Amino acid sequence: MEDLKKRKLEDAEAVAEAEADNADFVSKEEMRFLIEPLAKPQLVDLLAKLGSQYPSIAEEIKSIASADPVHRKLFVRGLAWNTTSETLRAAFEEYGEIEEGAVIYDKTTGKSRGYGFITYKNMESTQRALKATSKLIDGRLAVCNLACDGLSGTSSTPDLSLRKLYIGSLSPEVSSEMLLNYFARHGEIEEGSVAYDKDTNESRGFGFVTYKTAEAAKKAIDDPEKTLGGRNIIVKYADSHKGKTGQPPFSAGVVSMAALPMAPGYVQPGKAHISSGPPVGYTYPYAASPYPSPATAPSPYPTQGQVPYPPVSAKKDQLGLPPTQPVGMNNNYPYYYTKQ
Repeated sequence: MEDLKKRKLEDAEAVAEAEADNADFVSKEEMRFLIEPLAKPQLVDLLAKLGSQYPSIAEEIKSIASADPVHRKLFVRGLAWNTTSETLRAAFEEYGEIEEGAVIYDKTTGKSRGYGFITYKNMESTQRALKATSKLIDGRLAVCNLACDGLSGTSSTPDLSLRKLYIGSLSPEVSSEMLLNYFARHGEIEEGSVAYDKDTNESRGFGFVTYKTAEAAKKAIDDPEKTLGGRNIIVKYADSHKGKTGQPPFSAGVVSMAALPMAPGYVQPGKAHISSGPPVGYTYPYAASPYPSPATAPSPYPTQGQVPYPPVSAKKDQLGLPPTQPVGMNNNYPYYYTKQ
């Protein structure tokens, strides 16, 4: 038995000596030269292999990774308005020792903004918490992900519109826990809650449920039985509830008047005359109107060489007016005396 132990010890010493001999042949600079061209996936595989074989390397990797809080800080959203920092920390203590944790409050109102942060002392605790992304806290299903990922870190499926449902016509007695238990029969839920009023903390009569798969969401919509809390409830995609598929403001074929060219002499919509009369030498030339008008409507402008409408009995000389000064108004347009 002692010979076997002695032989193992000698083998270990031989391996250590061989590694030391090899280190003499490859300097640190030479190793850098070999490592720098490697792609990130290659480096990850190499370090993972070395870390699993040599505990000292594994500890070094953990120490370096845990030094940056970006790998240990969680963003927790979907919190109830009455959830405190103490309640938040207590909910996440089961995954490991917490360095700090707090709910974020509005500076003006002093009320919770519905989210907070948890920072663990080591990465292993963070990873355990991330495996259980959804957690029921004070009757609300809170969701967590790495803080560096922000709001986008929880979704494994990019198309959220096919997984998020709007639930309407809820009874005031239906809590978030009741809502989640009811819809969990269709599939695993990523997050969900009844919408509560910030001031009264009472139900607003609707809520949201986000499944982890689009198939589960479709099952919930197709389920003919939609009764919860003694009421028939509404279940539809959240995007359709927002009205994103609304009609455009103008129907096909309708053109804005501002986009059409105006005939000479017409005032553009929204613009007013800036002088009491037309500039010297300016007359309204005859032009066919681009807008159809009733056959009985008289033309507001006289044509060259015609008596203006309505007829003016006074002569130009007797009026004592300049040649271009209008002598009256017809339908809010000036008309001129034309000498025959």
